[in-house]
Order: sequence, then structure tokens, then C-alpha cells
Amino acid sequence: MTFGVQLLNAVQYGTTLFLVASGLTLVFGILGVINLAHGAFYMLGAYLAFWIAAATGNFFIALAGSMAIAFVVGIVLEMTLMRRLYKRDHLSQVLLSFGLILVVDEVRQILFGKDVHSVLPPVFLQGAVQLTDNLSYPIYRFALVLFGLVAAAAIFVVIRFTKIGMIVRAGAENREMTRTLGIGFDSVSTGVFACGIALAALAGALVAPVATVYPGMGDNMLILSFVVVVLGGIGSIEGAAIGALLIGLTDTFGKVFFPSVSSVLVYLLMAMILLLRPNGVLGRREA
Repeated sequence: MTFGVQLLNAVQYGTTLFLVASGLTLVFGILGVINLAHGAFYMLGAYLAFWIAAATGNFFIALAGSMAIAFVVGIVLEMTLMRRLYKRDHLSQVLLSFGLILVVDEVRQILFGKDVHSVLPPVFLQGAVQLTDNLSYPIYRFALVLFGLVAAAAIFVVIRFTKIGMIVRAGAENREMTRTLGIGFDSVSTGVFACGIALAALAGALVAPVATVYPGMGDNMLILSFVVVVLGGIGSIEGAAIGALLIGLTDTFGKVFFPSVSSVLVYLLMAMILLLRPNGVLGRREA
């Protein structure tokens, strides 16, 4: 039964990673932008959830509100800043996104301070399910697993079976070709960037009740999300799902069975996979 609990923890962690990494891999793979500020928006989503939940007393309004605010912020950033960098080198993108980290962190400090905050889940998701006489599992974590799987399936369906998903995949393969075909890729770029930011904020808001809300909470998530993107293959949603699940399993079971070296197991896994598949699990081979 303990194995089952750890497996649930691994899937919950993996689905949260997927929500953050799916936006990152779309922005990186389609727009060619290295967005180091992605983790900062994960943190901002958690703080917005705390603020809206405290003001309204409704966790679901907090989820929707944090995602909507992040989406609007993503639109503004793409149209005013990011769009100017698509044809520049990666150094310019890294410098801009690093500047965004500082700006978001300063805004967070002005609005919310340096204190650690907690967010209560909805009443009907509080408490725990009794699995055995001496083993229980929080209901909210069950809900996170279920929501993460549904969200992953929804993203997969949109990317694979809808017209906008077809345009996004075409842009990932060859952005100039989509322009030649008369597709307005500027609006697609704005939508992809805004959705990526909104997904990161949603992930931060979702984990707020189990991880608390604190400054810098997006730093480690950013590093692991980049590992997921590289491991799964840049620009591949399916690859991000596989990579996030592998990272979730490795990190969770590594802490149980090999606690003294658990912090390096994720990076060992990435190195081993890249040795076998240099472009990631589902990455495109260079022509």
C-alpha cells in the first residue's frame, strides 16, 4: 500500500510539472524563446490564488482569477516585449527574461511582502481517505492527480485534434512556412505565449494548498521544467508528458529508496536518456 501512496505522489508531482513544462516547451519549441521567467509566473499564480481566495473565500474563483490575470499579463508581455526578440539571439532573450524575473519578484514583494502564506482547499476536498488502519491519503492530492490527468488529456486533444492545434504544430515544424501559407502567426504566437504563462500560473495556484506560498517557490520548478522539456524533446507536448512522469517517478521513489543521492537522480536520468536519444524521448531529429 505504501508503494501505491508513493505512486500517487509521483503522478501528482508529474502532472504539476507537466502543466508548467507544457507551456515552456510550446514557447521554446514554437516561438524559439528561452523564457527564464516561467518559474516566476508559477510563483505569481500561487500568490494571486492566495490573494483572491482571501478576498472572495472561494478557491475556484482564485484558480480562475489567477489564470485569467496571468493570461492577460502574457498577452501584454508578448505584444510589447517578446515579439521584438524572435529574430534576435538567445542571449537577448535570456537577458530580457532574467529582467522579468526581477520585475515579477519586485511586484510580488510590493503587493504581498516576504511572508509565507497558506491557502485552504475547498471544504469538500479537505480531510483524508483512510486507505488502511494506519495509512491515509489527503483528498486534495487525489483531486490534484485527477485534475492533472484531465488537464493533460485536454491539452493533448487541443494540440492533436483541433484546427488551432494543427496551426501550432505547423508553426513548431516551420514557422516561416505557416506565414507563407497566409496564416496569421502573430496572433498564434501571442496566444501560445499567454497560454504558457497561464498554465504556469494555474500550476502554482493548484499546488498552493499543499506546498504553501513563499518567495522563490518557482526557482526549482523552473529548473525541473527545463529538464522535462529537454528530456521529452523540445516542442513536443507528448514528450513533456512522458518527461514529467519520469521525473515525478524518479524524484519521488528516489527520495524513498536512495535519499542520500536523490537530488542527483533526476539529472542522471536526463544524462542517460540524452546519451541514447540526443534530441529527447520524442524530439525531432536534425535534418
